[in-house]
Amino acid sequence: MHRLSHLLPFLTWLPRQSGRSLRQDLLVGLSGAILALPQSIAYALIAGLPVEYGLYAAIVPVLIACLWGSSWHLICGPTAAISIVLYASISPLAVAGSGDYVTLVLLLTFLGGVFQLLLGLLRFGAVVNFVSQSVVLGFTLGAAIVIALGQLPNLLGLDLPSQATALKALQELAGHVGDVDLPSLALGLATLLIGVTLKLWRPRWPSLLISLLLVSLTAWLLPGIFGHVPRVPAFVGQLPPLSPLPLTDLELILRLLPSAVAVGMLGLVTSLSIARSLSARSEQMIDADQEIRAQGLSNIIGAFFSGYLSSGSFTRSGLSFEAGARSPMAGVFSALWLALFAVTGAGLIAHLPVPAMAGSILLICWGLVDHRGMRALFRVSRSEFLVMALTAAATLLLELQTAIYAGVLASLFFYLKRTSRPRVQQSREGEADVLRVGGSIFFGAAHYLQVRLQRCEGPHVVIDARQVNFIDYSGVDMLHREARRLLRSGGSLTLQRARPQVVEELHKLEGPQNCPIRFEE
Repeated sequence: MHRLSHLLPFLTWLPRQSGRSLRQDLLVGLSGAILALPQSIAYALIAGLPVEYGLYAAIVPVLIACLWGSSWHLICGPTAAISIVLYASISPLAVAGSGDYVTLVLLLTFLGGVFQLLLGLLRFGAVVNFVSQSVVLGFTLGAAIVIALGQLPNLLGLDLPSQATALKALQELAGHVGDVDLPSLALGLATLLIGVTLKLWRPRWPSLLISLLLVSLTAWLLPGIFGHVPRVPAFVGQLPPLSPLPLTDLELILRLLPSAVAVGMLGLVTSLSIARSLSARSEQMIDADQEIRAQGLSNIIGAFFSGYLSSGSFTRSGLSFEAGARSPMAGVFSALWLALFAVTGAGLIAHLPVPAMAGSILLICWGLVDHRGMRALFRVSRSEFLVMALTAAATLLLELQTAIYAGVLASLFFYLKRTSRPRVQQSREGEADVLRVGGSIFFGAAHYLQVRLQRCEGPHVVIDARQVNFIDYSGVDMLHREARRLLRSGGSLTLQRARPQVVEELHKLEGPQNCPIRFEE
């Protein structure tokens, strides 16, 4: 039974559901689907995909992630950050919206899901922690700016080619300011204004959906003014179709692999951050490895059902929690409601003006930026704020997946810089110099500690090692060499209150009898 629940984790909570909890989750799922409908369409446009693929990405992947995950409130689906990374990764290889483009996006989704699943199976959930919150904040800020610049031509009624970087997009836009179509601009600004007003006046209402409906109705009632404004392309209403993938094209797979790792890691960081945040409020225990496996499985299976890469959604997950979801069935019902909308609502979606969709995307971009988190980061850690700023700058100047790597490397640089200089308090007790070391003695810190040891004036040196949790070969070798140097001058090196694992590592080099270091309790 334990093995079965490991393979099918939903068996642990599904039998406990009652009619009352299912009715509650059914209503919560409807609210989530109403919120997800315009978002999914907008995210598909950001990703350079036909609009129906946004709906497909919010159906099968969401079902799998909810049933195999560990969080009761995490709802997955297409997101703005993932969509812009997919567009940046695939647009150089194929024309956006074409059949080849769709195939490459789905193949990248499959590869990203395989990477995520492998991390979960190998229980490497801690790897996700290397993408710090400052990197996520900086990437989200940069991605929001990139998305907004990419949507401004649609808002202004301009037909401009997509650009590789945000700066080039801004230059291209500046050269066509005189060609702005005023009716298109009016529809886009009206969508923004209505959406912002509803968010402030009625935060729980589906402001995106209402603003899109009102503006679309206005455009339909006034064809003399808005008849020329482009609409969202029509599509055939259907359930997610099966999509074959070129899994035998090894050269193509290797070309997409770096982007798949970057986007897969970004999706995991986002999902786990949301799950942990909600679990802290709901007092629910989260299994990070199970959540990672669920994310990977949802993207692997979703790719074969036309769903591009999904991850945790801040807005939909927050709605699920605030609306009182009783179980992951709320997410399952949300996906089923969207499947119904995908079949029955295709004709209505085709009436949405493109500038109105651009306005709604700009509204989403503003909501992406975590202003409170950025201010808090500036107050708490200037170095982490610098990492955030570097990541944001890299997002604007480089390819987005490269920006993620740049942010991770910046975080690791500042972490290693900080840990390479552990806190050392020096005092004099009798004939001995006493160094109280607060931190691990590893390869990054070994040289700094060696310099501090050589600056000690007396021949006898004592290291208070009660706060040393870890020592590697570089640290062991350095302490042995310093101990022998002190012995040659008639002195000694003593470790006080060292942890058993530290003593064990120091004895491994030459054995307990030949160890030049003394140990005291």
